[in-house]
Amino acid sequence: MSDFNRGYARSIPADRADMSVDAGLRSFMLGVYNKVALGLVVSAVMAFVTGQVEVVQQLLYRTAVRADGVEVLAGYQPLGYVVAFGPLALILFGAFGMKNATPKTSGIYYWAVVALMGASLGAITLMYTGASIFSTFLITATAFGGLSLIGYTTKKDLTGFGSFLMVGLIGIMVASIVNIFLMNSMMSFLISVLGVLIFAGLIAYDTQRLKMTYYQLGGNEAAMGVATNYGALSLYLDFINLFMFLLRLFGDRR
Repeated sequence: MSDFNRGYARSIPADRADMSVDAGLRSFMLGVYNKVALGLVVSAVMAFVTGQVEVVQQLLYRTAVRADGVEVLAGYQPLGYVVAFGPLALILFGAFGMKNATPKTSGIYYWAVVALMGASLGAITLMYTGASIFSTFLITATAFGGLSLIGYTTKKDLTGFGSFLMVGLIGIMVASIVNIFLMNSMMSFLISVLGVLIFAGLIAYDTQRLKMTYYQLGGNEAAMGVATNYGALSLYLDFINLFMFLLRLFGDRR
């Protein structure tokens, strides 16, 4: 995974400056976007199953019924903790354990992350209203489209910007861990605001990174198959994280 993880050729050949009209690039990026879209559908189905199908829900979560009859999340069962932290464990495994991936293994890895991430998102269906989740998803999709278009069309090199965003990402991860113990509402709000800004920037950065990767690979079909899977994973994770931070800021809790 490290071969395609947040890294790409730093220079753009002059004869490839106008990448927006390159048919090969369009086909490559369309493959990435299609995989992201299908991944979101799979994740939505998995979230519905784990959050709303009663027999599965009882295996993962402890719920409580309020006086008004609304069922809300009250805690996790042991298996629920496994599902909740499973995506992080799988992503770390991919980052450090998959050095020579093939199109097949990287594809299996992508769908495994998507399915497990979707399963872990079942908890939000017990925390937020359905209308709130749907409206936030539409906002995220609209923002994703616009930001990815910026990353695709800009001629400005976003490498330095991406490095800055990665430092910010590490910062909010550390702050989030600290706030688990502090439980400070203002700190949580600031983390969510910064999270929205950071992942908005990463969508544009990762889109441009994929463009550079396409030209760097020079038509190597096997390498492009791997890049498609890892590129889809990067954009998928950017989308999910942007969605989650927006939901924390604007979502209506049950």
